[in-house]
Amino acid sequence: MTAHTDARALDRSRPVVFAIDYGTSNSLMAASDGVGVTSPLALDAGAPDATVFRSVLFFPHGNLCYYGQKAVDQYCEHQGEGRLIRSIKKYLPSENYVGSWIDDRVVRVEDLVGYFLLEMRKRACALLDRNVDAVVLGRPAKFSDDPIKDKLAQYRLQKAAEIAGFKTISFLAEPLAAALDLKRRLTERKTVLVVDLGGGTSDFTVIRLGPEEFRESDVLAIGGVSVAGDRVDGEFMGAQVAPFFGSKVKYKVPLGSNVLEMPKSLLDHLVSPADIAQLRKSDHMEFFRSVQKWSPKDEDKKKLDRLFVLVEDQLGFRLFEEIDRVKRELTRKADAEFRFDYPSIDIDFSVADVDFNAAAGRPVDEILKAMDETLKLADVALTDIDVVYCTGGTSQLKPIQRGLLRRFPAEKIVSRDFFHSVIQGLGERARDIARTL
Repeated sequence: MTAHTDARALDRSRPVVFAIDYGTSNSLMAASDGVGVTSPLALDAGAPDATVFRSVLFFPHGNLCYYGQKAVDQYCEHQGEGRLIRSIKKYLPSENYVGSWIDDRVVRVEDLVGYFLLEMRKRACALLDRNVDAVVLGRPAKFSDDPIKDKLAQYRLQKAAEIAGFKTISFLAEPLAAALDLKRRLTERKTVLVVDLGGGTSDFTVIRLGPEEFRESDVLAIGGVSVAGDRVDGEFMGAQVAPFFGSKVKYKVPLGSNVLEMPKSLLDHLVSPADIAQLRKSDHMEFFRSVQKWSPKDEDKKKLDRLFVLVEDQLGFRLFEEIDRVKRELTRKADAEFRFDYPSIDIDFSVADVDFNAAAGRPVDEILKAMDETLKLADVALTDIDVVYCTGGTSQLKPIQRGLLRRFPAEKIVSRDFFHSVIQGLGERARDIARTL
């Protein structure tokens, strides 16, 4: 088992390699000198857990950027004025998403990720008091089912690492990294299913692991799908929260006789903070204002007033923070209270876990289907799996756990280190690379 060491104890005479778990929601970092692997580095002193660096950037204007918890704090302090960037990782495979507007210019997606990785590298180098330009980066098993889009995503991530100043760059699939972390705890050879469910992707690996040296042939199958916690949040938003903002308003156009409902193409803009922010700079708002005039019910007009405040005051991020809080609370309790209090917006309702789980049904089904397909690809029966190793915050969701229990006995399911298992496995790979430098 590799020793985990304090960052200050790394051998200054040996080359060091960083390990970065760049996540859709959170990012972590470790380092190795070829002997020891550090515990996750405390990059964000202002965060509740200093080792968990939120994958968030905030530009109050084009010449200044904040990162992590500071980005969230400054966004709130600026009352939503400026440009908040979150979940940017999920856009890496998108051919249609070039970048984001910051003031009057478009900043490419690889530059945005590069700025974030550079900030991580600068903070880690300061902690170690040395310059490090070698890194092993985690990546999803699949950025996309389309191999061309998958290659585009890794190309962009490679470019982002170069922008961050890294010279030696390698990649490791995140579920495989989690498997390497588990390997440290095994005393005999096992067939393992790694279930790594994060914010943007759900990744799976079927692998044979034991105390002996790892071989590439031990990997029986790797699979995944670009559906995870963010999609669950979006589904809950659409089913439970969006109606408070007029998603079910009905109206009649002037001189028309048909009762109409909100077009789905417009409602799709309510299922993520980024899409809500884009409504502010589109002609959709004019349509919503027309609908408010055409709607006969005062209650519907009030709901659309909430929508205007949500968009104009850029409250999408805060709203989804509350959705995420409720989601996490429902992993431990049977119900939770959704509260969003803001001038002209006062929403408070109880959420039962059965209702939340119903809203999450479609993404959960897609996640479990991808897992089943990975097992099929590995050509193993459910009974052949000795350990189901769960990591990533989304793996805690009750419908996910129930889906696992329908397939495997409870004693085979191991759930721990929801945020740290991937980075520790990446640290193991960084150790191997450092030995060759």
